[in-house]
Amino acid sequence: MNRFESGGNRQATVKYLDGDFQIMVPGSYVVCAMTGRPITIDELKYWSVDRQEAYVDAAASLEAEKRAGNLPNQKR
Repeated sequence: MNRFESGGNRQATVKYLDGDFQIMVPGSYVVCAMTGRPITIDELKYWSVDRQEAYVDAAASLEAEKRAGNLPNQKR
């Protein structure tokens, strides 16, 4: 999506890939899976490929990993 393909003020549907993402349905934001806060597409930096979730920041991403039991030496 480029700057001329406005997604309006609606939620985008995104496929999260390794180091990249693909916009499936245009929109201007996605929602953080941990906080529920909107994340503009331009500011999207943190996501999980396995869970197909976006995160507002590194702290939210870390908390999601903890909840999923994916950290080394973490008991499940």
